[in-house]
Amino acid sequence: MPDAPDFPPAPDRVPVKRALISVSDKSGLIDAARVLAGLGVELVSTGGTRKAIAEAGLVVKDISELTGFPEMMDGRVKTLHPVVHGGLLGVRDAPEHAKAMADHAIGGIDLVYVNLYPFEQTVASGADYATAVENIDIGGPAMIRSAAKNHGYVAVCTDIADLQEVLAQLQEAGATSLDLRKQLAARAYGRTAAYDAAISTWFAAALGEAAPKRWAIAGELVQTMRYGENPHQTAAFYRFASPRIGVATAKQLQGKELSYNNINDTDAAYELIAEFDPAAGPACAIIKHANPCGVATGKTMVEAYERALACDPTSAFGGIIALNGRLDAPTATEILKLLTEVVIAPQADDDAIALFAKKKNVRLLTTGGMPDPLAPGMSFKSVSGGFLVQSRDDARLTPADLTVVTKRAPTDDEVRDMLFAFTIAKHVKSNAIVYAKSGQTLGVGAGQMNRKDSARIAALRAADFGLDLRGSACASEAFFPFPDGLIQAADAGCTAVIQPGGSIGDQKVIEAADERGLAMVFTGVRVFRH
Repeated sequence: MPDAPDFPPAPDRVPVKRALISVSDKSGLIDAARVLAGLGVELVSTGGTRKAIAEAGLVVKDISELTGFPEMMDGRVKTLHPVVHGGLLGVRDAPEHAKAMADHAIGGIDLVYVNLYPFEQTVASGADYATAVENIDIGGPAMIRSAAKNHGYVAVCTDIADLQEVLAQLQEAGATSLDLRKQLAARAYGRTAAYDAAISTWFAAALGEAAPKRWAIAGELVQTMRYGENPHQTAAFYRFASPRIGVATAKQLQGKELSYNNINDTDAAYELIAEFDPAAGPACAIIKHANPCGVATGKTMVEAYERALACDPTSAFGGIIALNGRLDAPTATEILKLLTEVVIAPQADDDAIALFAKKKNVRLLTTGGMPDPLAPGMSFKSVSGGFLVQSRDDARLTPADLTVVTKRAPTDDEVRDMLFAFTIAKHVKSNAIVYAKSGQTLGVGAGQMNRKDSARIAALRAADFGLDLRGSACASEAFFPFPDGLIQAADAGCTAVIQPGGSIGDQKVIEAADERGLAMVFTGVRVFRH
């Protein structure tokens, strides 16, 4: 490990005499370049950036005029040169550095503005391997890292917002402050780390590596929050470079700022409702503490909402409502009769938006689309000292996936009810039991330490709200280890049971089902959720 040299303290104020600009995204470039030129700053640039600045009528020096080397190898080599990096890394007040810069005619560079080749966007567009590789920036990250390391003298900007902060300080004070340069350096390393994370993640996927030797995760700050899950915890929300459609991409049309719990519950709600194809008809999910308290389909969206609410109107109070289609005025009218934290939908009618405007605290989000429940992806969970990574639970069952294990086979209606219930159970905290009939949940038992209690609680919920479980389907997200949970469900009135199977006690459970005339199917698929 190298020792830190005995450099003089960095100055607080550094005037900007020379700026190096090389950007892929040229938004705001010309206006910023004009301000710099007006402040007497020498502009140095590369390729298309230099051309754009010159075409705007501004004096700009090509990087090759500094290095004495032309851009070469299809633009891969243009800034990787001692004159450039010496100008970025040289500690101006250190005698040996100053002598080296003078001996080799290296001029200092006081400001760097670089945004990188759009690798993340290139990959998101579905580009082929060669195109993705060609969009890996080399010179840009090198300049950013050099400038950030020498933040005692150099201000580094990786987006136009950073540059605007620098311009404001230059216009006001004529120099950049050390505090700002430190902040910019921290942001710059965050940007290059995120860029490298995107590249390494893409490479692993391209090579089919499910568990690469190192896994880097990066996100961009969307929002800092008043607090986390509880008031004594801090929290923030970050978005991936290519986010999945949902809460991370949603537009908030109105309402208070989203809290940590709001975002967590809204994500759970939208992922659940995405299981229901809008083309098959309206569907609504109501979520509380990341668990569904009611899910239903309907001929209209308002009918779907009313049927979902009927499952547990008590728990729905202060919950999250997710729709798989457009929020219309009739649905909005009914939703606003209940205290609701968040409503999320692909779209919302103007009339519905106007109704929500009368309840200013209710958060209304639109996403413009639905996430694909079958799309590949990864989920992460932090543990002490590390994190767990797993593929998204994209299990999706059809009637052909079911194995009848009882003497009585289910009717077509029971099969539909079982598949509906099992889809919901996939989104319920384990141990999970869901009773359902005719596209409506009737009782949900979540998060119990044994399956019998979940079955009992789900039945009690149904009874509390006058819902008849006779003829319903019962879904268990994991196998029944003993007959007691199944017997509890049968006593509640269900006639069909869907579960993964695979327990050493399967035969006893099957016998209990046969004794009660139940139809039971095994899925062979477990959908635990912790």
